[in-house]
Amino acid sequence: MGAVNWIGLWTLYLREVRRFLKVYTQTLAAPVVTTLLFLAVFSLALGGATRMIGDVPFMEFLAPGLVVMAIAQNAFANTSSSIMISKVQGNIIDTLMPPFTAHELTFGIALGGASRGICVGVVVALAMTVFVDMGVDHWGYILYHGFMASLMLSLLGTIGGIWSEKFDHIAAVTNFVITPLSFLSGTFYSIQRLPEAAQIVAHLNPFFYMIDGFRYGFTDHADGSLMAGLVVMAAVNAVLWGICTGMFATGYKLKA
Repeated sequence: MGAVNWIGLWTLYLREVRRFLKVYTQTLAAPVVTTLLFLAVFSLALGGATRMIGDVPFMEFLAPGLVVMAIAQNAFANTSSSIMISKVQGNIIDTLMPPFTAHELTFGIALGGASRGICVGVVVALAMTVFVDMGVDHWGYILYHGFMASLMLSLLGTIGGIWSEKFDHIAAVTNFVITPLSFLSGTFYSIQRLPEAAQIVAHLNPFFYMIDGFRYGFTDHADGSLMAGLVVMAAVNAVLWGICTGMFATGYKLKA
């Protein structure tokens, strides 16, 4: 097989992709409906097209944030549920027995989750173009932050799935970590409207950078440093990757 188990890696990746395509109504169609409901509710409640965020209409400001939030949440859901279900059903051994290195396990599982996030993002963005003018200004930032956001939450999902011992633990991570970080990241507002102390706290939230950079690609508007966003996303993913490989290498909560 050489230095990398390419056949096994491709098989693992395909398994992760096919598991969410099998139930596309739940994994692809449902996020579209949920995100469009968010768009409708917040646009009506906060002023719709009549409100401006800087020189950007509110609807055009809101839409990219909702897209990247859908990407992130679904990437997390895919990897965390995949590992948790395997542990509960006792077939996690089928993943651990093949000759994979810790990096290969991380790559196959995380990339499968990231693929779901990207698929959801594309479908949601296409649905939103019916209601919002989502012009593209910087393709590079859209592709970079879309992929890095999906990978980051996929790695977080991998960590959460390994750490959790039951589905209640996954729900706790979602409710007390993922959702608060998403809602406090500037998805529905510009952090420039916050008090200075709150802006400093917002800049400590990695979710802020994934949303700010992704939104900049569509609107040419950024609340923070674009260079800092590029670096933070890469650094956070590197740290999460290291944690995931460490968990697989040691068999943390995976091996008796």
